Amino acid sequence: MKLNALDWSRGLTEMTLAFHILFATVGVGIPIFISIAEWMGIRKRDPHYSLMARRWTRGFVITVAVGVVTGTCIGLQLSLLWPEFMRFAGNVISLPLFLETFAFFFEAIFLGIYLYTWNRFSNPYFHWLLTLPIVIGSSASALFITMVNAFMNTPQGFSLENGKLTNLDPLAAMFNPATPSKVAHVLSSAYLTAAFLLAMIAAFSMLRGRNHDYYKKSIRLNMITGLILAAATIWIGDISAIFLADEQPEKLAAAEWHFETGNRVSLVIGGQLNPDTMEITGAIQIPWALSLLATHDPNGTVIGLNDFPKDEWPPLYVHYLFDSMVGIGFYLLAVPILFLILTRMKRWNAYNRWMLVGILAGGPFSLLAIELGWFYAEVGRQPWILRGYMRVSDAATTNPNVSITFWLFAALYLLLGIICLFVLSRLFRNKPAEIELEERRVIL
Repeated sequence: MKLNALDWSRGLTEMTLAFHILFATVGVGIPIFISIAEWMGIRKRDPHYSLMARRWTRGFVITVAVGVVTGTCIGLQLSLLWPEFMRFAGNVISLPLFLETFAFFFEAIFLGIYLYTWNRFSNPYFHWLLTLPIVIGSSASALFITMVNAFMNTPQGFSLENGKLTNLDPLAAMFNPATPSKVAHVLSSAYLTAAFLLAMIAAFSMLRGRNHDYYKKSIRLNMITGLILAAATIWIGDISAIFLADEQPEKLAAAEWHFETGNRVSLVIGGQLNPDTMEITGAIQIPWALSLLATHDPNGTVIGLNDFPKDEWPPLYVHYLFDSMVGIGFYLLAVPILFLILTRMKRWNAYNRWMLVGILAGGPFSLLAIELGWFYAEVGRQPWILRGYMRVSDAATTNPNVSITFWLFAALYLLLGIICLFVLSRLFRNKPAEIELEERRVIL
């Protein structure tokens, strides 16, 4: 099958977002843990937590550098691959795009100051205060770019006259109905992913035979915060389901393979769908659960896909994306619960091999959930790039050379990924935490 400019544009955008979202998530989530660790180190006078802040900051800087490159690529591709969309809606989304850039510079300025002022203050809390603008800047960056995505799902803040957007209200566009649930979900899932990535690193070290208190304290800190964040993310996901039922019912219906509008609707988990008859086989169906999820009423009515023209249906494979994302979310809730239960039971070792393997698996699982969530968010909006106003097929470039650009960017991302992994491994491989503590002449 020969691919056209639209296919290559889709593929390049998907590849860029899939690569960038990994570094963007780390960039949003890690700063808050750096701040928590340094604060605990000062408050408890515990060098382990202070060293966590130092080491996490080193790794964070590397991921920020790669995130800047891939974020710049996304900005370029919006104009190069989707020129009709930018021509149509660019004036509406220009404010949050500018604010996202401003938030990044705000974060970068204070990150530079933070890096070069360790042990420069007589009062260590002054250095810790520098983490706050870094946290604010990184989270604000996610806030503003998510507002753009939310606008694409529930566009408002303009009038449409003769095929052009007029009477622009950028603030109304930014604070559209999708913004609260989307922003909350993006931030909570980024923080949750950061918790599991940091716990994963400590668990990996312990599985290699390093039983130092540094790693145990890191796991304990990240599992406590991970429990809170996992519960918050699932709760926000519940709010998101209610939002979808009200504002994007076709997206929720596609995720749940729900075709006929009705009440007391079952929740479909897994299974296979016959595309000709729309019959579902091999699925777990929980009676009334979708009605309860979408309306908080087991008798609630849920709109089905058959209420929409078939050419406006999202691809039905989003069902698997949604199920996998939710399943991982509950796994990330179960792991810290089990860990904290084991810490309360003197007969059991909370740092046993199986528990450490479970924590280790949480790192890649959390990143996978981020990928699945963003693919569901974007694919579930299809065929629209701006829901109700512009289809993806009408927004793409017609340039026949997008395929060349695709392979050039693929090579760039491969190179960046290899360099990032190499630098991170060189940064920590020959200098484990316990050796660094000894070099700092810490008596344990």
